[in-house]
Amino acid sequence: MFSKILKWTARLVLGLIVVVLIAFGIFSFLFHQHTNKTYAVTVRDIPVPDDSATIAAGRHLYEIKGCGECHGADLRGKVFVDDPPIGRIAGSNLTYGKGGLPASYDNKAWLKALRHGLNAENKTLLLMPSEEFTRLDDHDIAAIIAYCKAQPKIDTPSVSIKIGPMGKVLSVLGKIPLFPAEHIDHQREQPNLVVKASTKEYGQYLSVSCTGCHKPSLTGGDNPVPGGVPVANITSTGHVGKWSQEEFIATLRTGKTPEGKQLQAKDMPWPMTAQYTEEELTALYLYLKSI
Repeated sequence: MFSKILKWTARLVLGLIVVVLIAFGIFSFLFHQHTNKTYAVTVRDIPVPDDSATIAAGRHLYEIKGCGECHGADLRGKVFVDDPPIGRIAGSNLTYGKGGLPASYDNKAWLKALRHGLNAENKTLLLMPSEEFTRLDDHDIAAIIAYCKAQPKIDTPSVSIKIGPMGKVLSVLGKIPLFPAEHIDHQREQPNLVVKASTKEYGQYLSVSCTGCHKPSLTGGDNPVPGGVPVANITSTGHVGKWSQEEFIATLRTGKTPEGKQLQAKDMPWPMTAQYTEEELTALYLYLKSI
């Protein structure tokens, strides 16, 4: 009797292993399909000035868009996820030093990456938030490019991205936004310049940077990072709706809410939002209060 139980248990375990292997094989195949899909896009060229004012504007945008969180403050690149089941994900070296960008990486290549989420082979970049950058006006996107191109060369190899088994499964299921090119309107016509003022219209433009975590509706929900804390509702029906403009600005500058809660930078990047100007934070507040 005991031998029969062992035999059936062994068969059950073997069957489960076979099912898991087949399922993982399917997910690996689908992951390969996503990462190897090529896109035919027309990159609209724009002028990229290299004057000091444009570069300064680009530096501010690099800081408030969180570019340094992935690529480092000096653009040398940075590993920001290193978890064997999920994988090793790193921002590449964006300078023109050894191990960074080739000398042939021109403005169109920058625009293809930022606005279309594509690499030199017209395949999707991984986890690059190009669906946010594609909404920036020509003036802002040119400033970011100008700033990055003006930085000193740093000789350090870019860390290769390696997606683990759980990372492949979650990305195919849409739980990790790993394939930005799939979520971009590649025919989008960006405006030349969005008027920058303390208005809810400008706040709406700025709020695109919030959608990656707080969802397009800005009502929050599950964290896009596996295991992360739930993301807050930042519309007028959430806490923001109860805060004054001064409280909102103080929260995004210090990470401390009016209720006395200290936000953790890994959950809410307030050190990044602290770099926003008074005008930008006011505009963002007016927009969030209006929805």
